[in-house]
Amino acid sequence: MDEFRTNAERSLQGGGDARTKAQHEKGKLTARERIGLLLDENTFTEIDSMVTHHYHEFDMQKRKFYTDGVVGGYGTILGRKVFVFAYDFTVLGGTLSQMGAKKITKLMEHAVRTGCPIIGIMDSGGARIQEGIMSLDGFADIFYHNQMASGVVPQITASIGPSAGGSVYSPAMTDFVIMVEKAGTMFVTGPDVVKTVLGEDISFDDLGGAMAHGTKSGVSHFVSKNEYECFDCIRRLVSFIPQNNSQRPPAISPGDDPDRTDPDLLGLIPENTLEPYDMKEIITRIVDDGDFFEVHELFAPNIIVGFARLNGNVVGVVANQPTHLAGALDIDSSNKAARFIRFCDSFNIPVVTLVDTPGYMPGSDQEHNGIIRHGSKLLYAYCEATVPKITLVVGKAYGGAYIAMGSKNLRTDVNYAWPTARCAVLGAEAAVKIMNRKDLQRAENAAALLQELKSNFEEKFDNPYVAASHGTVDVVIDPAQTRPMLIRALEMLVDKRDQQLPRKHGNINL
Repeated sequence: MDEFRTNAERSLQGGGDARTKAQHEKGKLTARERIGLLLDENTFTEIDSMVTHHYHEFDMQKRKFYTDGVVGGYGTILGRKVFVFAYDFTVLGGTLSQMGAKKITKLMEHAVRTGCPIIGIMDSGGARIQEGIMSLDGFADIFYHNQMASGVVPQITASIGPSAGGSVYSPAMTDFVIMVEKAGTMFVTGPDVVKTVLGEDISFDDLGGAMAHGTKSGVSHFVSKNEYECFDCIRRLVSFIPQNNSQRPPAISPGDDPDRTDPDLLGLIPENTLEPYDMKEIITRIVDDGDFFEVHELFAPNIIVGFARLNGNVVGVVANQPTHLAGALDIDSSNKAARFIRFCDSFNIPVVTLVDTPGYMPGSDQEHNGIIRHGSKLLYAYCEATVPKITLVVGKAYGGAYIAMGSKNLRTDVNYAWPTARCAVLGAEAAVKIMNRKDLQRAENAAALLQELKSNFEEKFDNPYVAASHGTVDVVIDPAQTRPMLIRALEMLVDKRDQQLPRKHGNINL
């Protein structure tokens, strides 16, 4: 028992007091402190606390530490069981060893078998050089398990320290990444390599920091100011998602009247269709208690995605944002929305789509960088999704973007429109200028003719009633009734059964 107590105490010390002090001096918490903040109090049970490496090259026998750089186990968040692992930077810089990888994959296997989310906390120097390819093989095992768990249990990554080389790909294969400003960094090749190869001087933070990945690359779904905010974000995220793909997301007793109407909703839409407005105001007025948890807020802001509740039940919201690029679809917004829809479909979360888009973003930059290829992902995601799908057109819905934003023929279940909706191939002015170019060139009063042609086009095409007459919009609704109409549609669809034809997998245009 004396030997046991000694070893048990050693297993809690990480890399020792000096390294723990150095971690704190950097303003960073230790692996166990992080797990303690994330989980419900006193619920953590550790697994493999006495694992060590088994290498002797480079005097490694003198550098053995219990846990071998990874602390992991299980506990609860909001009373729900989760598995968690955290790289321990106090042990050999948090480098991944063969045994560290075995610990992580063991936890991932437990998570899949028991149907629980898996959460990883990154603070690692990457592969342990002294172990050679065995460390790289460890990363490969983790990647394989990421793929096996994908769409089975939710996978979440918190980046609170460095990740470089191969270690960045596991976070990218998880469902959500949360990065901490001035702490988390991720890059395949670091600033020194960039400078050597390209002669480019760039800092760690500018190359792969939280804001770089939050705003430019889209790798990070959330950017937190500190570790405490990061773990609060994860706990809030977990409150919206189910344990696994066989369960529905957690419902709560609604505190907001499901029949609540809002006569002021229509006033949010400007009379001038070219004038922007904030779609988030509409979202927060519709959902329970105005509570909308936005995902990927800083990336591709011309589209909005996130979680909310309607009558206590979780929904995924996808919406165009007219304040950015007029709500037009582009490469980044297509990728962002498609991935979010596929997550919702994987985990039985209904998708509610709010539409106001003038179309796809034009220009050689978009075309040459693959708007056709990337834009098709959004179409694929909507077509593939078998969860309840409800679309509401509040403003413009033109051209291919009308189709892509959850239109009826993508097998959306319920399609609503406000009287302000405009569903057409093109906006009235652009359409009549194309169709009547010669008449307008010859007209003595071109402005008057243009106005007449526009009015005629709007009456015949550019309104929601034409779509409603063909059944591609199920009903044009009073905006004040939006919330109760959405809730009734979700109640009608609660037992929806739909599935794709048997196949190994589809071939989404990656």
